[in-house]
Amino acid sequence: MFGIITAGLAPGVALMSYFYLRDRYESEPIGMVIRSFILGGLLVFPIMVIEYALQDEHLFMDPVSKAFLANGLLEEFAKWFIVIYTAYHHAEFNERYDGIVYATAVSLGFASVENIFYLFSYGIHEALWRAALPVSSHGLFGVIMGYYIGQAKFSVNKKKWLSVALILAAGLHGIYDFLLNLGTKWIFFIIPFMILLWWVSLRKIKQSHIEHQKWLLAHSLEENRNGRFE
Repeated sequence: MFGIITAGLAPGVALMSYFYLRDRYESEPIGMVIRSFILGGLLVFPIMVIEYALQDEHLFMDPVSKAFLANGLLEEFAKWFIVIYTAYHHAEFNERYDGIVYATAVSLGFASVENIFYLFSYGIHEALWRAALPVSSHGLFGVIMGYYIGQAKFSVNKKKWLSVALILAAGLHGIYDFLLNLGTKWIFFIIPFMILLWWVSLRKIKQSHIEHQKWLLAHSLEENRNGRFE
């Protein structure tokens, strides 16, 4: 039992540590990050109930609606909602990269608990591919969602970027689930998709840092200009 829990948590914690340590400017309070991770994990239980009810009622059972609505939109909306209502309005959310930190924390918390349940059902020998695909993909959906949540925080058009955050994460999640159900050839589609997902996510991390650096420079110039005329 301990081995399964450890194997289930390890990839999510490792990825969370990686994304947390990529923050170049001001690391988020570890307590808030852990709280987001735990809240993401707790989301698994209501999502399981809703998905079971949809299956029992034979709703969204075709491959496309199941992938994009019953899985992608439902799960990503729940994560998006938690980030918005627990971290987005907090005083510690004071740079664009913070969106990535909190969204990945919620996403990886969700993925970790889901992973533990899966390993209990199918065995610890499934741990390696689960770490490489489902857990990683949830984390990367979180990076992309979090990037646009960070954009919203520092934009006048907040609703637009918050909507983009949800739509992109849900769409990518839907594509991922759809590819997994393509039969025996799924591996030939999922590998390039995951490579693309990692590439996009790492670019979003880099962009987030560049944009914050520009904001700091502009803020510094503004302060100097104001000081000169005082």
